[in-house]
Amino acid sequence: MSAIDINQSNFHNEVMNSDKPVLLDFWASWCGPCRTVSPIVDQIADERRDIKVGKVNIDEQPELARQFDIMSVPTFLVIKEGKIVNRIHGAQSKSKLQKMV
Repeated sequence: MSAIDINQSNFHNEVMNSDKPVLLDFWASWCGPCRTVSPIVDQIADERRDIKVGKVNIDEQPELARQFDIMSVPTFLVIKEGKIVNRIHGAQSKSKLQKMV
């Protein structure tokens, strides 16, 4: 499964109502570190069937960025049962992202 493009219209169903933990990548196209880590996020989405992986483009979804107080990108959140259980800022290694979940 590839990473899901998360937007305001599918957020509640894909993230808040997910029966799996969700790793969210808040990113922007102009962000160099975001472009660097994007293939890693895609790999995790392809390899991990026990989680859901979503990407939120902060320029296209500013309301979601505001809702989660995203001040810098990339920012990664892990949401389980509708609650944030982990948060980390900046480009991360694959192993560190996987350990977050």
